[in-house]
Amino acid sequence: MNVEITRLPSGLTVVTETMPHLESVALGVWIKSGARNETENEHGIAHLLEHMAFKGTARRSARDIAEQIEDVGGELYAATSTETTSYYARVLKDHVPLAVDILADILTESEFDEEELRREKHVILQEIGAANDTPDDVVFDRFSEVAYRGQTIGRAILGTPETVKGFTPPQIRGYLSRNYTTDRMFIVAAGAVDHQVFCKQVEERFASLPTMPSATPVLEPAHYIGGDTREDRDLMDAQLLIGFEGKAYHQRDFYCSQILANILGGGMSSRLFQEVRERRGLCYSVYAFHWGFSDTGIFGVHAATNGDELPNLVPVVVEELRKASETIHQAEIDRARAQIRAQLLMGQESPAARAGQIARQMMLYGKPIPNDEMMERLEGITTQRLTDLAGRLFFDTVPTLSAVGPIAQLPSMEEIAASLSSPGVTTKKAAG
Repeated sequence: MNVEITRLPSGLTVVTETMPHLESVALGVWIKSGARNETENEHGIAHLLEHMAFKGTARRSARDIAEQIEDVGGELYAATSTETTSYYARVLKDHVPLAVDILADILTESEFDEEELRREKHVILQEIGAANDTPDDVVFDRFSEVAYRGQTIGRAILGTPETVKGFTPPQIRGYLSRNYTTDRMFIVAAGAVDHQVFCKQVEERFASLPTMPSATPVLEPAHYIGGDTREDRDLMDAQLLIGFEGKAYHQRDFYCSQILANILGGGMSSRLFQEVRERRGLCYSVYAFHWGFSDTGIFGVHAATNGDELPNLVPVVVEELRKASETIHQAEIDRARAQIRAQLLMGQESPAARAGQIARQMMLYGKPIPNDEMMERLEGITTQRLTDLAGRLFFDTVPTLSAVGPIAQLPSMEEIAASLSSPGVTTKKAAG
């Protein structure tokens, strides 16, 4: 792993991985701040700021930003998540200085013009409307709201029409000055890049970033609650999500949870796919997932099916969860590890994937994690650890259920909760 790390005098961390056989570079700025860092009256402002960063600076108009990067065949992206925000570019190696200059420009000299803000609010309102018209988006948003009821971590990243309409340039600058500081920012490049040259470019262009926040960043502790949310809609299919409190990034069972999610619903060979979709034909899509955050996590199963299949689908899913608490085969662990290893190695062939991976590791662990070390963390996972984890995850915590669509035949939360109260108990409507 040809990774170099420099902490600049300003406190900004610069990380590069040189891939000399490439002609391109993926580079970007990752901020350890996202929607969860909003205050009560800032719901959606992290996402709005990401949009507004491209809408004009003291040196460039919004059109200038777009044209200058595309004049050299480059691309600009940005993304807001629960705990992070990123701004990144892909360019040929000769155009790295331009990409650094544009990224620095939008993060240090954005003007937040009133007219641009008005237009961008309209765009985001359309985005919110589109998300509300997309059932598989709605089911996840409702799930988070119930799992972490009344907490910032459970709010939809896009915000609401009411909150978005009310934001002002001073509010955006307030969030920016509180969260976009050098101690929370990582600038990462992967590809045909020289570390020392890149560090010099970054130091020159990002010199005006604040080193200390204007006020203490907000991050209230997460408290998983769980519960039930259902929205009956006249749709062709039903979206169903059953979840449980998972593990935070730094908890002992985090990697176990990743392996368990893979075994249950990580691919075509997984238990849920084979049993629910292939053998019984109860849905057209089913998978399991585990999301880790800084102090909590979510383990979930998502399925999409015809509403008439729900009485049969739910008991079969619960039965597969129960089976996981009783028996896991070594071959399943080996297959899951092989899939993770392949993903790691394939990611190293893409500078964009590699830059994102390094940035996430720096934010989470303070250092890049070599693939060998990552695989070592998976080596100690045994069948007994996985069955023990499954028992605790699925039968010792309050479940969260979210459903959208034709769900009149969905079993009650009382039935589902009873079937999850202890291993070996299934709902009365269980299919044979």
